[in-house]
Amino acid sequence: MSLDYQKLGLKCGLEIHQQLDTNKLFCNCPSILRQEEPDFTVKRKLHAVAGESGDIDIAAKHETAQDKEFIYQVYNNVNCLVELDEEPPHEINKEALKISLQIAILLNCKIIPLTQIMRKTVINGSNTSGFQRTVLIAREGYVETKLGRVRIEAVFLEEDSARPMLRDGKNIIYRLDRLGIPLVEIATAPDIKTPEQAKEVALYIGDILRSCRIKRGIGTIRQDINISIKGSNRVELKGFQDPKIMVKTVENEINRQQDLLKKRNPSEVRNVLPDGTSKFLRPMPGEARMYPETDLFLLKISRDFINKAKKELPKLRSDLKKELSGKGLNHEMIKLLIKQNKFEEFKEFLNILDNPKLIAKILLMFPKEIASHEKISLKKIEKIFNKDFLIFVLENLKNKKVSEEQIKEVLKRVVKGEKPENAIIFKKEDVNVVEEKIIKIIKDKPGLSSNAYMGLVMKEFKGKIDGKEAMEIIKKHT
Repeated sequence: MSLDYQKLGLKCGLEIHQQLDTNKLFCNCPSILRQEEPDFTVKRKLHAVAGESGDIDIAAKHETAQDKEFIYQVYNNVNCLVELDEEPPHEINKEALKISLQIAILLNCKIIPLTQIMRKTVINGSNTSGFQRTVLIAREGYVETKLGRVRIEAVFLEEDSARPMLRDGKNIIYRLDRLGIPLVEIATAPDIKTPEQAKEVALYIGDILRSCRIKRGIGTIRQDINISIKGSNRVELKGFQDPKIMVKTVENEINRQQDLLKKRNPSEVRNVLPDGTSKFLRPMPGEARMYPETDLFLLKISRDFINKAKKELPKLRSDLKKELSGKGLNHEMIKLLIKQNKFEEFKEFLNILDNPKLIAKILLMFPKEIASHEKISLKKIEKIFNKDFLIFVLENLKNKKVSEEQIKEVLKRVVKGEKPENAIIFKKEDVNVVEEKIIKIIKDKPGLSSNAYMGLVMKEFKGKIDGKEAMEIIKKHT
């Protein structure tokens, strides 16, 4: 039986944290996660202090009571004194700021041109300083859904926390490689009316994020959801990433809160488990943990900077898919072009040669096939097949100095060390010799289709013949 969510008084809102693909937010260290043993470690204990309201945050009190000691693993080439809280933060990373503004614009938000960088008390050890730097950059946005508009209350830019590696009783080991990586935080209003709408909003915002310059992979996005029903307290569920269990997770939390209505459930933070249920993590943080950052000036976002972000605004992946499907590409090619961020190159090459399928093959399939055949890493192949080289190949194809069937052979030759200008030169086979060899191929393997013979012929001549001429000879003798 389906639930009447309106009658239940369901209130639901999302919080999404996404890493950006730049250097760290308040220093110039690279945003790279390390696997090797650390260069050195430091130890610390953290204690709760009052926020600007004069109160100590309830979640901070809870952490202090644990009396934990924190061990930090440090790397010389991805960490500096800023992460160790031994040097003031540098000016905010401008590239990260631009990307976060683009995300805010795509969410229809109003940019805040003058804003205060804040410190948020965090004493679970995940920040060496005992606080996280965060800045509100936009608000009052929205996304449209099947059930109506869901407001975006705020977009923040903040630094990511250290990476927990081991919890051993009262000791926790953190790795500082992740600390300071820029995060954009998106908070929706509690406008979500059903579990299905929660999933729709999460996927739509995810599409916006993936259209921008973000990090990809496990741990680069962390998504939470806040849920309450009439007569219950708000609960925050952490780890709301998996689309497969999003609807189930919301339904389970509604059912849990319904079961607790008589004794009123506590306001708390819970962790989502793989089966869509949840377990207690800590009390819900309050308002008492924010205070201004004293080491940095007010953040001024100029009109010119906002206009630049708008001018370089990326297209949404959903729009890219529509545009690419109009070029006659199959679903897999479209998916790969977007996933590998090759859309702009594809578009540029299309201006040189109006052959979408061939260009997609040159960008996606040929490098992989040649890497496998020549036993060379794909990274090395992609370095050889830089933009200038591929433009050179396409212009020669356009000027008919090389045929479409010869392109893959040209690429192979360059990988083997030939200069591009030599690789496009093919000595034409004598017409009589070509016909003779094709007849032999047909006799050796009778009964095949014209396309199958064409494959064998092109393999035999390695691109040294014209494809149309070859097909005419094949049809003549089959």
